[in-house]
Amino acid sequence: MEFRKANWTTRLKRFALAVDSWIDDTLWGAGRRAGEAYERLRSYADRLTVSGGKRLAAEFASEGLNVGIAGALVMLMLAIPAFHEGREEALKHQVFAVTFLDRYGSELGHRGARHDDSLKLEELPDHLIKAVLATEDRRFYDHFGIDIFGTFRAITVNARASGVVQGGSSLTQQLAKNLFLSNERSLDRKIKEAFLALWLEYRLTKNEILKLYLDRAYMGGGTFGVAAASEYYFGKSVKDVSVAEAAMLAGLFKAPTKYAPHVNLPAARARANDVLNAMVDAGFMTAGQIDSAKRNPATPVDRKRDVSPDYYLDWAFEEVRKLADEGKIGPDRVLTVKTPHDPAIQDRADHAIETILRQHGPAYHAKQAATVVMDPDGAVRAIVGGRDYGASQFNRATAARQPGSSFKPFVYAAALSAGLYRPNTIVTDRPVCIGNWCPNNYGRSYAGSIPLTVALAKSINTIPVQMSIAIGRATGETHEARAARIGRMKIIETAHAMGLTTPLTDTVSLPIGAAEVTVMDMAAGYSVFANGGLRAKPYAAIDIHNSQGELIYRHDRDDGTGKRVLSVQVAQDMNFMLSKVPTEGTGRRAALDGVVTAGKTGTTNGYKDAWYVGYSGNLVGAVWFGNDDSSETANMTGGSLPAMTWKEIMQFAHQGLELKPIPGVTPVTDPKVAALAKANAPATDAAALGAGAGHMPRQSFEVLSAVGAMFRTIEPVRAAGRTAQAGIQDLTPPGGASRIR
Repeated sequence: MEFRKANWTTRLKRFALAVDSWIDDTLWGAGRRAGEAYERLRSYADRLTVSGGKRLAAEFASEGLNVGIAGALVMLMLAIPAFHEGREEALKHQVFAVTFLDRYGSELGHRGARHDDSLKLEELPDHLIKAVLATEDRRFYDHFGIDIFGTFRAITVNARASGVVQGGSSLTQQLAKNLFLSNERSLDRKIKEAFLALWLEYRLTKNEILKLYLDRAYMGGGTFGVAAASEYYFGKSVKDVSVAEAAMLAGLFKAPTKYAPHVNLPAARARANDVLNAMVDAGFMTAGQIDSAKRNPATPVDRKRDVSPDYYLDWAFEEVRKLADEGKIGPDRVLTVKTPHDPAIQDRADHAIETILRQHGPAYHAKQAATVVMDPDGAVRAIVGGRDYGASQFNRATAARQPGSSFKPFVYAAALSAGLYRPNTIVTDRPVCIGNWCPNNYGRSYAGSIPLTVALAKSINTIPVQMSIAIGRATGETHEARAARIGRMKIIETAHAMGLTTPLTDTVSLPIGAAEVTVMDMAAGYSVFANGGLRAKPYAAIDIHNSQGELIYRHDRDDGTGKRVLSVQVAQDMNFMLSKVPTEGTGRRAALDGVVTAGKTGTTNGYKDAWYVGYSGNLVGAVWFGNDDSSETANMTGGSLPAMTWKEIMQFAHQGLELKPIPGVTPVTDPKVAALAKANAPATDAAALGAGAGHMPRQSFEVLSAVGAMFRTIEPVRAAGRTAQAGIQDLTPPGGASRIR
């Protein structure tokens, strides 16, 4: 046994020695062969060694190759974003151009591009093409998309002038910017522009590039391309323009807004003279050929714009674009849209806002206003987004502001939908707090037990807060703050369902109007009351025809009627309560003669925003007054200027209409009762009527309210410093609430 172990050990040692020897031999052989190969390579390299000028050239070539490779990689990285921007579809893309008609079929205005690319390049006048090339790119047919010599010339001229005198971009680069990029002045945009110019030169011929440039460049006045610009500025086909007119058109490429002849004719003619001189400098024409054009400058047609509903057109254009994004109108972008716009109501609304702001704005420190008038189905008839579109294109009708108490009807609607209240339910105006937040009423006092209708008409602040708690408690939540939060969520859900599109921030003061809404949304939300409970999405297009005259969209066919968001009973109950606001509540100045209406006032913290939103069975209107910087006004409430403006617009708008009833509101026919209904609402009768009761029939409530009004002669003043105004004014206290001490 011992012999066998010794024999196995000996064999293992021999095997290990053999492996070691093989490794050593292999490594030594590999090293020897590597050394021999290196010696052969060095010997060969020695034969290639140069000195003197040849060595210097070789070094430069070697370094140049390295730099070239690195540069190519950098260029590739820079080109990748441009590759993403460039698309074949852009070469065929049609510019959005919309002609709007009013409800009667008369032309209302244009938005988007006036565009015409129907002419071939050969049909354009030779002097027009020469004028464009002389000013935009004289070496257009000689460069590869980037004019190196032109760029260096522009850099030199600009350096001498210490400013930008000449542009260095070729015509192809300008086309690349027009097709794919913005006007942003940045190095990134210039890099993309250069690569896209090379791509265009590769894809298209020179004439195709020139034709695209002449068709797609913006020429001012909403026109794109020389053909549309010629029709707009001179009332003639571009084929018939004179040398002077061609020079004026060519001058627009540099700065279409600055040199548009309907905006600044002297500047346009001066620019046209520069173009004529450039044509001579470029050798395209002689001084004698342009002499007549200089002595007889182009005269554009009169484009002094009539009064145009620009705020309405801006909004309508965006609505049409939304329809296009939703795929409802097909691929055509040259459209004719018939709108519900009513020129007479629009004119009255513009006049009313300007007149009231001019007469009363300084006293109230109010400088701006906005209004929207629509049908109960959402057809927008008029929009005023501010008092002067020329001074500010900012559309205040679609801007978010706090609604104050004009938001309360959404709270009441949510509470009634939960089955917790009816118009004759007796509620108690009393102190209520959520945490350390306690809302106060305008007069810093409490009315006690009153019918719910009176609470809404007098805009009691504590009731909506109690409603939010009651809605939450109906779900089984007993903790007051958590119940209020659940209630506010239901209120937000109801408001959004009724048409409010802005995010409503959940705060404890939301029930009394602390969230932000738009004038457009408020009109849409109140339309739900006016039409009996159906959502009414505002719309701008009754029907749309494409460039071939084909009907491609009709609102009643393609969007249909709104879905029901309030039950018929809730809508009728809300209408009954809101109809008391212009007769017995805070909105008396909005009451129309001979027309039954309903509505709600709203005033926010510090008197920054004042609202009146109201409706009849025929029309809905929302009015806002305030300042762009949200500065405070001089105690302006919703029952003052907004209510006055609403009446001024709506009294006119209802002339000649076949009056429709508000669902759930019976018109008052007895003249004596009607007179009583217009009297000041009782301050204490409501509490007496409701003391110790839970509900009373609606008819009883109406009669007793009228009787109480007959015997009332004096309305007590509840708070020192209150402005002299009929009725209790509507105001959300500072900060949306105040702490009760």
